[in-house]
Amino acid sequence: MKYKYDLRGVSASKDEVHAAIKDLDKGLFPMAFCKILPDVVAGSEDHCNIMHADTAGTKTSLSYLYWRETGDLSVWKGIAQDALVMNLDDMACVGCTDGILVSSTIGRNKNLISGDVISTLIQAGVDFVEKMTAHGIGLHLSGGETADVGDIVRTIDVGYTTFARMNRNDLIVNDIQAGDVIVGLASYGQATYEDEYNGGMGSNGLTGARHDVFSKIYAEKYPDSYDPNTPTEVIYTGSKKLTDTVEIAGQSISVGKLVLSPTRTYLPVLKKILENFSGGRRKDIHGIIHCTGGGQTKVQKFIQNKRVVKNNLLPLPPLFELIREESGTGWQEMYQVFNMGHRLEFYLNEKDAQTVIDISKHFNIDAQIIGYVEDAEGEQVRVESPYGVFNY
Repeated sequence: MKYKYDLRGVSASKDEVHAAIKDLDKGLFPMAFCKILPDVVAGSEDHCNIMHADTAGTKTSLSYLYWRETGDLSVWKGIAQDALVMNLDDMACVGCTDGILVSSTIGRNKNLISGDVISTLIQAGVDFVEKMTAHGIGLHLSGGETADVGDIVRTIDVGYTTFARMNRNDLIVNDIQAGDVIVGLASYGQATYEDEYNGGMGSNGLTGARHDVFSKIYAEKYPDSYDPNTPTEVIYTGSKKLTDTVEIAGQSISVGKLVLSPTRTYLPVLKKILENFSGGRRKDIHGIIHCTGGGQTKVQKFIQNKRVVKNNLLPLPPLFELIREESGTGWQEMYQVFNMGHRLEFYLNEKDAQTVIDISKHFNIDAQIIGYVEDAEGEQVRVESPYGVFNY
């Protein structure tokens, strides 16, 4: 099946990338959510190193549109958070929430991206670190690289690299078992540590969302915002303008800012949950999955001969209803491209589920048991949604 997402030059499954790296060393614990390396810093058998790199992806193209249309620099603050969270929340899935070094890499087209944008991005990184420090998350900015590379970057690319050393006894290595329940944590709403309503977008699926939701007028006004090699029939096919508004949770929110909602970090929640499962209890958490690339199928890469059944999902947030209405995308593709309402999953015994739910709700993030795990041949995910049953 050729999805629209593929026609736009991107892939939810990243099959070619995974094929390219299939023979690379997978680290000390291949089923861990992040690659775990030997402790090359001090050579300790009791410790390990974790290094991670990621970017905000094509979300920067939408920020570029919004900024050019409105002059609102604040949308770039979310981009810094997007890139940080794509690293830090992945690392937290293996239990790492402290002693993390952070370095940025920004490549821009100087002809289109002003110095004010760079300053906003850098300050936003500082502000994010300070906010997380208040929640006991140990982050340390170590500088980075900002380069003018207009020959290879159409607008701007924003990424971070993170590094930490931790005790191997504190690691969480995915060992997802038949009989486990799945607790899903909402990607939408307003957490206690967030300043405004979050639509739940994250940093995946932005190429699809941008082109499916927004009007063709942006193709004409801002040709720098997309790849000219993309078929014209999938370029900006929606009906919405960036400044059109929708009513959500008693607020009037522009559609542009709704889609640009900063990727929610779960770090304060994860920190508290890990404290409750400290010491020997940490092994009671059989898996933590950050539902990024691959959406609701992400877990498929971290199971062996298991079927993950998601049959009690959180309500579909307005953002994804909007994307679906504008795009006409099939539901099976929607669940593979977007998080569809929850972006973090815990796999554990049912007796421990309420602890995770209660801590999440303490931060005003909805959570519930959204499914279970059973034995199977191969690695399977089944989504039982109000819109159909989809097998992956």
